[in-house]
Amino acid sequence: MSTLSERILKGAAGEYVDRKVNRAYVHDGTGVLTLEAWKSMGARRIQDASHLHIFFDHIVPANNSTTAALQHELRDFACGSFLRFSDIGGGICHQVMSEGVVLPNEIVVGADSHTCTLGAFGAFATGVGATDMAAIWMTGETWFRVPESIGIRLSGTLTGAAEAKDLALTYVSRLGMDGASYQALEFIGEGAGAIPMDDRLTLCNLAVETGAKAGMFYADDVTVEYLAAAGHTVQVQEPEDCTYIREIDFDLTAIVPVIAVPPRVDTIKPVSELTGLPLDQVFVGTCTNGRYSDLARFARIVKGRKVAVRTIVVPASRAVLEKAIRTGVLADLVEAGCSIGTPGCGPCLGAHMGVLGEGEVCLSTANRNFKNRMGVGGEIYLSSVATAAASALEGEITEPEVS
Repeated sequence: MSTLSERILKGAAGEYVDRKVNRAYVHDGTGVLTLEAWKSMGARRIQDASHLHIFFDHIVPANNSTTAALQHELRDFACGSFLRFSDIGGGICHQVMSEGVVLPNEIVVGADSHTCTLGAFGAFATGVGATDMAAIWMTGETWFRVPESIGIRLSGTLTGAAEAKDLALTYVSRLGMDGASYQALEFIGEGAGAIPMDDRLTLCNLAVETGAKAGMFYADDVTVEYLAAAGHTVQVQEPEDCTYIREIDFDLTAIVPVIAVPPRVDTIKPVSELTGLPLDQVFVGTCTNGRYSDLARFARIVKGRKVAVRTIVVPASRAVLEKAIRTGVLADLVEAGCSIGTPGCGPCLGAHMGVLGEGEVCLSTANRNFKNRMGVGGEIYLSSVATAAASALEGEITEPEVS
């Protein structure tokens, strides 16, 4: 009997396999490198572009003329080669691919480490380098070493003010930043079935922060319902008896709001231990927590009040932004004093739209808090949306209230 990775890749753990890729994508950063590598391989034309995507999401709008020139070249290539192209404002690659594109049992590769987000649909989704992606453009295939799998067994339900992000940071802390190197995390157990799709995306998103190759949920009724709304009919993936290299149990009722303190994602503290730490900026968004449910939750907490610190909110996609406009969530955010950014990655990678100054402190809903990531000399603390909202209102780290 096989793990989900073994079933999708059709090989035993440790085996090397060559497989056709169902969907592949790059963004404005890695796409430039992929195009250069593709040309260096002597390629001139892509024969089948139906499964290939290019997203402009990392540095959009362009922050300087050099960036703009590189994007111009990649944009022309994408349009001329008939690749599926998402230009400025379309949103973050992982989020747009989650909006009715990726399906269960697919092999998905992206030239970005957080491609593992899409394992939430019961797909094998993983990041590759630009050279590997260039070869995929040429052949439609790539190779994998089938990973061993760790079972993340969930029981109970989240209680109090705890959110999926708190669970994600907690499991990263338990495993460590290299505790699952080249392995796949499978979220299993009765607690997994009750987790909504948006939260599954958050949990799979942080898998790579343990060194994992993939983070995966089995497609179930939640998956079927979510994809049916996008016009897809899919089947449930029934778990088989299989052998995990390791199993870790999490009682969701015991999860509490936590914060990852700089400069490591796996170093967490309860929010209660950091209460009162002054903040210069709060950032809500990214492929971890920039979905509509995140923005709506943040808006509910700050509605009718004013944030006490500069607060940047960046929707993860145009679809998220449009829904936030229709439902009034965007108006609530603006009235509370938040600044709204163009759908995309925003300041997450430290390129623009919210870079930190020397000595500044940011509380972020992103997935990485490495030294100098959002600006030289700045410090990044990672939290859930609820913790970010409560803290934005006070201008300092604050425990979220039970909603």
